[in-house]
Amino acid sequence: MFRTNICDLLNIEYPIIQGGMAWISDADLAAAVSNAGGLGVIAGGNAEKHIVEKQLNKIQTLTQKPYALNIMLLSPFVDDIIDLAIEKQVPIVITGAGSPGKYIERLKAANIKIIPVVASVSLARRMESLGVDALIAEGMEAGGHIGELTTMSLIPQVIDSVSIPVVAAGGIADGRGAAAAFMLGANGIQVGTRFLVAHECNVHSAYKDMVISAKDTSSVISGRSTGHPVRILKNKLYRQCAELEKNNAPVEEIDALGVGALRKAAVDGDIQFGSVMAGQVAGLIKKEESSEEIIKQIFSECETVILKNFKMVADK
Repeated sequence: MFRTNICDLLNIEYPIIQGGMAWISDADLAAAVSNAGGLGVIAGGNAEKHIVEKQLNKIQTLTQKPYALNIMLLSPFVDDIIDLAIEKQVPIVITGAGSPGKYIERLKAANIKIIPVVASVSLARRMESLGVDALIAEGMEAGGHIGELTTMSLIPQVIDSVSIPVVAAGGIADGRGAAAAFMLGANGIQVGTRFLVAHECNVHSAYKDMVISAKDTSSVISGRSTGHPVRILKNKLYRQCAELEKNNAPVEEIDALGVGALRKAAVDGDIQFGSVMAGQVAGLIKKEESSEEIIKQIFSECETVILKNFKMVADK
């Protein structure tokens, strides 16, 4: 029922992509998602080439199924990571924080599929004109760095503006969210926060516990005044940042709070002064499960929701 053209494009069973979360999305999580029928993603973040290479070497021992490498184009090592993706014959590259235009010809020549993350119609159109294979349109409900448009308003506008497959991201953690995305016309979904609490996710246990205990109001936006807002879970770091913004502190002072903050939370488990990036759907997540259980539950519930609604219409 849920085999869409994104499944055919990426050679996956379910139209679901695991979000590429820096310091979190490693080979263990990505392989588990891929083996369960989705598209697992290794996050390159700001890591140096040898660190990313270690993860790519590892995933090739853990799965024979397709996977992706998320490349942050603002990384100081981006050229090295592009070279590495080609060298390691990574099947799919997902890009963020910039345009992959200068790399597209080389990636295409290496038979690598390219999927940029976009947060606006104008960027979606620009990416399509460059010849990318698909798009991930991400609403501001997502964890981490965000744009201004919500998923509900962004997805149909992007779909109406391009002819390539569009994957919906931001605010999707269960079958109801997936059903909504498909009803908006998306070819697939990207899920990040829900996979934070997968058994195979190696993020610090304190981070997982904070996501599981989150309420509907736990997710907040930090750093708006800097021009690059971030969605995190409310903690002492957020309050420090909010106080600086309230007092019109220099952007440099606010930015300094975020340096190394994600690693502090994800690796060291400092959930008070670290950046606990998570989406607005954190309040929906109540337990730790395997990646396979997460995927099967999402699509089972999605099918139930869609069939139930169609039955209600038919009954009328």
